[in-house]
Amino acid sequence: VVGSPVYYASANATLVAYLTRLFFSTGFDKTMKVGASVVVARRGGLSATFDELNKFFTISGMPIAASQYWNSVHGGAPGEAAQDIEGMQTMRTLARNMTFLMKSIQLGKEKFGLPEKESWQATNFIR
Repeated sequence: VVGSPVYYASANATLVAYLTRLFFSTGFDKTMKVGASVVVARRGGLSATFDELNKFFTISGMPIAASQYWNSVHGGAPGEAAQDIEGMQTMRTLARNMTFLMKSIQLGKEKFGLPEKESWQATNFIR
């Protein structure tokens, strides 16, 4: 689970730099490891930041745990996010769904194994 406040419709720059280095440099296979992002803002930029963080998961073959809405909460000052009733419900639903997804993937791996991987075919879109 990766969480970030929203700054100018983007995640915290230090977090993005960390995730860029982490996802690029780590050699372990992240396929079928469940990921989730959570974003918090006073007002706007939540969906753009949510999308930005989820791209780290999808490029690594990681399923993303979903909730009842985008994984976001509103609040501007410390403690305000806890007053966002819908946002807190979204977080509880995310926790339940993420737990279910992790258990389901584990059962699937035991019964069926992981999906077959093709060798990487990198292109630069020039023919």
